[in-house]
Amino acid sequence: MKTRLPFLFVAIALVAALAACGGGGGNNDVSSSDVANVTGTPITKTSFNGLVNVACARYKSQGQPCPKVGTAAYTQLRDQAVTYLVQEQELAQEGKKLGVSVSQKDIDKQVALIKKTYYKGSEKKLEAALKKDDISLAELEQYNIAPNLLSQKLQTKVTSNVKVTPAAAQKYYTANKSSFTTPETREVRHILVDKKSLAQKIENEVKSGQSFAKLARKYSKDTGSAAQGGKLCVAHGGSSGACQQTVAPFDKAAFSLKTNEVALVHSVYGWHVIQPIGAVKPAHTQTFKQVESQIQSNLAQQQKQTAWSAWLAKLATDYKGKVSYGTGYTPVTTTAPAATTPATTTG
Repeated sequence: MKTRLPFLFVAIALVAALAACGGGGGNNDVSSSDVANVTGTPITKTSFNGLVNVACARYKSQGQPCPKVGTAAYTQLRDQAVTYLVQEQELAQEGKKLGVSVSQKDIDKQVALIKKTYYKGSEKKLEAALKKDDISLAELEQYNIAPNLLSQKLQTKVTSNVKVTPAAAQKYYTANKSSFTTPETREVRHILVDKKSLAQKIENEVKSGQSFAKLARKYSKDTGSAAQGGKLCVAHGGSSGACQQTVAPFDKAAFSLKTNEVALVHSVYGWHVIQPIGAVKPAHTQTFKQVESQIQSNLAQQQKQTAWSAWLAKLATDYKGKVSYGTGYTPVTTTAPAATTPATTTG
């Protein structure tokens, strides 16, 4: 059972959040009960204090003291919290224009998913995790789940028109054809030991008919392959999936020996008793048809990230001068929009 919530709380990692807040104006239009105002919409001190309290609870759960008012650490936390709340309001306002919002039903669905994924559907286990982190479900929903869902929905909306044509995929394939080439591979098994004399002894035992797998489990220093009876897949000239490139002496033997031939090889790791157990699979290049969908998916993801970053940059420009801060709450610095969304709620 997990004893901690599987969340990176925004209050602790606000630097990873969107940084699209506009430049601050004067303080005349900010009420004494608020920390900021975004195009006429107030951000209350209640919301600010709630976010800081969640941050402090997280500090406490990790055995760290909450930053004290007046310290540099607190100033940083305060600035990050105000900036985050401003960003959240900006996104909410833009979401309204685009017809994007987060309902309680959306939030409940996400909570159910978290409960199922991390707590086997147990309400009690989720409650225990919340208690251990000293926050309420309402705080989790308000300061973590809802903002993330809104950001995800907005990103989906903003990037919905991104399409990758077959022609674009073909162009990428042609320009990067070498990356779709699989090198020669071969299944072998080996036993790695320190001394040549022991390697010779094992070689003789293998040739006399003793089980290679048993000998590998008994003697080999390569515990990973030993657990598989000494088996591993090697690749010539580069790795390919589970097949890995090996040091030169091993590679030479692996691809030159006949199938089932046994030999000794010395490398920087020690002495290997090696035996290829399959034919060499020749290098080959995947056809465009074989990788077309993969290329389109990868290119679409890249283009969506570019579109999202551009949208965030425009958001920062659009809100410049439209955000006012209360006395003592103006962030020391504001940054350009990041290309990432707020911290996820599922991992």
